[in-house]
Amino acid sequence: MGEMQEKKGWSPYLAGALTGLLIVLSVWFTGKYVGASTTFVRSAGFIERVFDAERVAKMPYFMKEAPKIDWQFVFVVGIFFGALVASTTSNTFKMQAVPPMWEKRFGPGRAKRALAAFVGGAVAMYGARLADG
Repeated sequence: MGEMQEKKGWSPYLAGALTGLLIVLSVWFTGKYVGASTTFVRSAGFIERVFDAERVAKMPYFMKEAPKIDWQFVFVVGIFFGALVASTTSNTFKMQAVPPMWEKRFGPGRAKRALAAFVGGAVAMYGARLADG
């Protein structure tokens, strides 16, 4: 049997250096650190404003931080496209609902995987918002 060739992604050193440069440039040009949780909340307010603008306008958080599409929103959208470009150029892109490591430990159930991903994301977002980030 032939030996399976391991796919090699981007260098973590290069990715780390580019991320560091991005953070420095972000602070230099905007005075703010790169973040996603604020953008998530603003995007939710932006979408909710379509359905009930008056309610959103009265929310204390949105009086301070208006729902808007700004550079951070574009950055968050860019994360998706950047990851797509990185995975396709390194030939590591693969559509899969249940990764092999998860399947080996917890089984092939998509519902359990989706629930774990949702709960994990909610806990991470809650923590980020508590830290005002």
